Amino acid sequence: MKQKKLRERIAAEGPKKILACDGGGILGLMSVEILAKIEADLRERTGNKKLVLADWFDFTCGTSTGAIIAACISCGMSIDEVRKFYVESGQDMFDKASLLKRLRYSYNDEPLAKKLQQEIDRALGYAVPKGKGKPKATLGDEKLRTLLMMVLRNHTTDSPWPISNNPHGKYNQPDRPDCNLKLPLWQLVRASTAAPTFFPPEVVTLGEGGEKPYSFVFVDGGVTTYNNPAYLAYQMVTAPPYGIEWRGGVDNLLIVSVGTGKSPNERPNLAEGDLWVLDHAKNIPGALMNAASDGWDMSCRITGECRFGDQIDREVGNLQVRKSAWGKDPNRRFAYVRYNPDVTRAGLRKLGLPKVDAEKMRLMDSTDHIPDIQKVGTTYAEKYVDTKSHFDGF
Repeated sequence: MKQKKLRERIAAEGPKKILACDGGGILGLMSVEILAKIEADLRERTGNKKLVLADWFDFTCGTSTGAIIAACISCGMSIDEVRKFYVESGQDMFDKASLLKRLRYSYNDEPLAKKLQQEIDRALGYAVPKGKGKPKATLGDEKLRTLLMMVLRNHTTDSPWPISNNPHGKYNQPDRPDCNLKLPLWQLVRASTAAPTFFPPEVVTLGEGGEKPYSFVFVDGGVTTYNNPAYLAYQMVTAPPYGIEWRGGVDNLLIVSVGTGKSPNERPNLAEGDLWVLDHAKNIPGALMNAASDGWDMSCRITGECRFGDQIDREVGNLQVRKSAWGKDPNRRFAYVRYNPDVTRAGLRKLGLPKVDAEKMRLMDSTDHIPDIQKVGTTYAEKYVDTKSHFDGF
């Protein structure tokens, strides 16, 4: 069956499904393994052995490593293909490069940029250029299967940038000389993943070839307050300025939010004298990202009907709605599912993985521990992912 064009898919009647993927570097492999279980279950439920998540989700979005996953899915990749992308390239993509090593790369030739150029073009059916060939896929590429959003941080304007291929968006209109849809897709994904101290920033030029081109410097979207982009996605599809205007309600909208592991950096032996400038510089960014992720998760559980999600904290618990009460509160704006493994020592013991190093499961560059990251994802998915129940009605 020929795929609907994006405008037709946005306007089509019926319930809509959103997939939101958190940031987290190589820990994105946890999300990949959770998504593998979702894809396998959906294939069994539908009887379609070739189903990919782009067939089922109408909107994929992500921040940082989540932007890679969301873009790959929107391109029509199976999760097997996404997994291969991470496992084969993780060492090059997410390992901290020394300053001297980074200086040897041109902005579009470092390993992550090169890999994104090749894999995105390949997934969309373009011949992968050899040598100095120019990548073809753009944000507005007609071959993209879903609505797609990626969260970037515009360092030039000091603001978060949720950029999407939404054909109704103000800055996506083709008559604009600086239309966002003309931007290279690989470069926007790379910009969302440009974590400070890991990668150089990404410089994106808008209005290229026009009379007044201008450039912005972008860094990792994870250093905005949207490392978890689930609620931002809800805002985009329902707020009138974006022009999508999907109907809210637990029968009309499902948001599936997938994290990269919950592990607060607990320091029980911390003393006052340990807190100094370098300590703050090292720990505050991660603390802010974790707090923001939990905050948006909680907002989703309060605004939506939380069908599944682990405990947020000891005070509020998990805010899950009992199944017997599903669909009975008219104030709930969407059905909501949150999959995010607890990778503290206690959480790993609960999963039956006491030998996995909890400290390594919270590091974005833990590329030497890829098998353990995958094991956490697959074990969690087998234990908790239940598409028949959690996705009921969609």
